[in-house]
Amino acid sequence: MLKRSSDNRLNGAQVIVDYLIREKVPYAFGLCGHGNIQFIDALHERQSDIKTISVHHESVCGFMADAYYRVKGQPVATFTSCGPGSANLPIALAGAYLDSIPFLAVTGNVPTSQFNRGAFQEMYRQGAADFPSTVRSICKRVFQPTRGEQVPQAVRQAWKTMVTGRPGPVVLDVPFDVFLESAAEETPKPEEWSANISSRCGADPDGVKQAVDMLLKAERPVILAGQALKLSGAAPELLALAEKLQIPVGHSMNGIGAIDTHHPLSLGLVSRGGALQANGATRQADVLLSLGARFDDRTSSSWIPGYSFTIPPTKLIHVDIDPDEIGRNYPVALGLMADLRTFLRQVLAELETRKGVADVAASRKKWLATIDGMRQEWNRFIAPGFVDDSTPIHPQRAAAEIDKALPADAIMVSDIGVHHNWLLQFCKPRRPDSFVGTMGFGAMGFGVAGVLGAKLAAPDRPCVSVCGDGAFFMHANVLGTAVEYNLPVVWVVWNNYAYASIRGLQRGYLDGRELATDFKDPHTGKPYNPDFAAMARSAGVEGVRVDRAADIGEAIRKGIAANKPYLIDVNINADQNPGGAGVWELPGLGVSKVAIGGRYQP
Repeated sequence: MLKRSSDNRLNGAQVIVDYLIREKVPYAFGLCGHGNIQFIDALHERQSDIKTISVHHESVCGFMADAYYRVKGQPVATFTSCGPGSANLPIALAGAYLDSIPFLAVTGNVPTSQFNRGAFQEMYRQGAADFPSTVRSICKRVFQPTRGEQVPQAVRQAWKTMVTGRPGPVVLDVPFDVFLESAAEETPKPEEWSANISSRCGADPDGVKQAVDMLLKAERPVILAGQALKLSGAAPELLALAEKLQIPVGHSMNGIGAIDTHHPLSLGLVSRGGALQANGATRQADVLLSLGARFDDRTSSSWIPGYSFTIPPTKLIHVDIDPDEIGRNYPVALGLMADLRTFLRQVLAELETRKGVADVAASRKKWLATIDGMRQEWNRFIAPGFVDDSTPIHPQRAAAEIDKALPADAIMVSDIGVHHNWLLQFCKPRRPDSFVGTMGFGAMGFGVAGVLGAKLAAPDRPCVSVCGDGAFFMHANVLGTAVEYNLPVVWVVWNNYAYASIRGLQRGYLDGRELATDFKDPHTGKPYNPDFAAMARSAGVEGVRVDRAADIGEAIRKGIAANKPYLIDVNINADQNPGGAGVWELPGLGVSKVAIGGRYQP
């Protein structure tokens, strides 16, 4: 029962919490502060309807909310206090924004009566209570109600903004007194305001017919699956189209798993470090159907023709719900704004009206055989790494052993670092939500903390974070949260005693002039890191150390079976970087060397 004021009205905090409950939000992740204790009190009042998870750093709650949505497809809320509390959130907020992940960030602010007076933790020098200016460029929108009566409108508009069109996080910045002010007799009803809004717009019907014409006439078609395809729930439709027309499917870094990577039409990663059959197919394609991919520099080999893509002469069909992404980096033969699931259903329906579709599919055998030849060449190229028994452990072998040890329903949450590149190449997810990572903003800590959100989203599935030693050390506070809320996740700490991805750039571009990338003992000069396994045990988490590749799988299986928080500290070689069929340019420093396949010249 809600406690109402003397005038029978809910206060601002109660309206927000009640609205979240009406939207069936199961969790609020956050950290307390003097600026949000009223909001926390409203959460306390409704503990049976929405569960609160307290974290030990504000970025953690944002990463958790991000990963929760990627697994569950349901937005949750975060809460942070004024000043440094909410200022710790933007890294996670930006990651969600660039990857189109919605969550509602409820941030506290100073009382309206103290605006522009320099109250404790007020950001006031450029504008009164001006935290919103801090985050406007890294979220869809900021709402800041300054009176209690504005809260109902603000919360319902914030939610609608968050989930419609191209989704993304929204900030609801609430002054201290507005949480407490009388706001409304009733909370806005989602069934009246947001539940009946659909953003599943279809493509122009003539454009659909043109796309089908191009796909049927193509001799070397390829589909590129981006993350938006997974977020739209379009994986079944993608598989149906690929199989119907026998079109191979490559994926961007965030699109991995859009179709089962063991499927014969799956090409793997298209990237600067992409597999030969993936990059080789996309750069030789005569028609490329891009579904929700952004064509960033890593996917596109820094837009240098002949490595990831050759557009033109490849004809690009670019489909995205956000028209700003269409034609951003490559000219399009056909650009269509649409929800991807709706578009694919339109294409499949159009194909039902066409004759000779089976003959077209049969004609693709030569193209698929060419790709299979590239796949065999790639497999020969990577074969030695799978049997390397050296210590420290070969990173390719480590990635492969991790992949083999995970059950088919497991969720791997990857952090950012050199390990991410190895995992993308050598892990084979079977489901769209089996591999979770962040690429747009690429913040270290996403995988360390995000695995907690993934576990809350899928409590019956094993959830494993693979994270670098640098990222884990930044966010080791997650150990406490896992223990406090009994979240049985497994961390595999990829321990190479360095910020190894950046050290690799120093070695490759700066003639080996390394600085600020190695972790070393100042007395012995030997590699240094904390004993992560001992650190875990001190927090109440089981921790083990692994130095042999053959022991990785068993450690992961034991960690999952333990059904409690578990950390595996794995000693990984830092001197090797994954080679691929693409390149990457750091302007002014040069272009990396292609490892296999050379440059395609049409």
